Amino acid sequence: MAKVGYLRSDSWFNKIILSAGICLIALVAAIFIILLINSMPSIKAFGFKFVSGSTWDPVAGEFGSLPYLAGTFMTAFLALVISIPFSLAISIAMGVYFKGGKVAGFLKGMIELLAGIPSVIYGFWGLFVLTPLIRALEMELGVIPYGVGILTASILLAIMIIPYSASLGSEIIDLVPYHLIEAAYSLGATRYEVIRRIIIPYARSGISAGILLALGRAIGETMAVTMVIGNSNYFPTSIFSPANTMASVIANEFTEATEDIYLSSLIEIGLLLFIMTMGVNILGKYIIKKTSIEV
Repeated sequence: MAKVGYLRSDSWFNKIILSAGICLIALVAAIFIILLINSMPSIKAFGFKFVSGSTWDPVAGEFGSLPYLAGTFMTAFLALVISIPFSLAISIAMGVYFKGGKVAGFLKGMIELLAGIPSVIYGFWGLFVLTPLIRALEMELGVIPYGVGILTASILLAIMIIPYSASLGSEIIDLVPYHLIEAAYSLGATRYEVIRRIIIPYARSGISAGILLALGRAIGETMAVTMVIGNSNYFPTSIFSPANTMASVIANEFTEATEDIYLSSLIEIGLLLFIMTMGVNILGKYIIKKTSIEV
């Protein structure tokens, strides 16, 4: 009788999980369909030229999203490159060197605090602190001292995404079987060797997941990037150039879009951003599957 009851409750649980999965799929499909329908005027008017064109002129009715695609990729991936060494170091520090005590509690509290700060506060900090520093660096290098631009936005994004990859990485490191670590120490391995040959290989799928989660966060960030990227509609020529991302141009111009084709073009940018985010998630699952190992 107990076995029958267990099977019956398990059947109800499976139905709940299946229903939740169907609802999530329906929600994602509904978002995609709504974006696609509202993007159709722009898709019909410009076709592939919308993606390959670099001219954004609402007055002339000509719209090309290539500068925003470039700005999004440059800021997101540069931020990821900047953040990876710091997030990995914090993950190892919290998962290996300071697993307990006041230092671990302090680090964990600071990570949670950084993750909870609103993006607009990061934007203000970027304007008043980071922008003057970048402007001084640009003057030293002999480039136009805008202050704002892709480099400023990337550094700010890197600071914002470190908590996501670092916290997930430290949690994964905590799951490494302790008997493997003890066995390595008993064979004479140093702490560096244990980290390099035991902990990192075992936890690399989780670390990869944290990095890709941070990348998705960087791609979709709006307010902080809008405040420090310079909001230029021209194709960026260097990391010091002012630019726009897909999210920032929507935030800047959505309320000004009075014509149907203008509004549809902005929605199509949102559709491209949605597809890009979905592609990052699919790529992330593939990378995690490839890097997963059995120890």
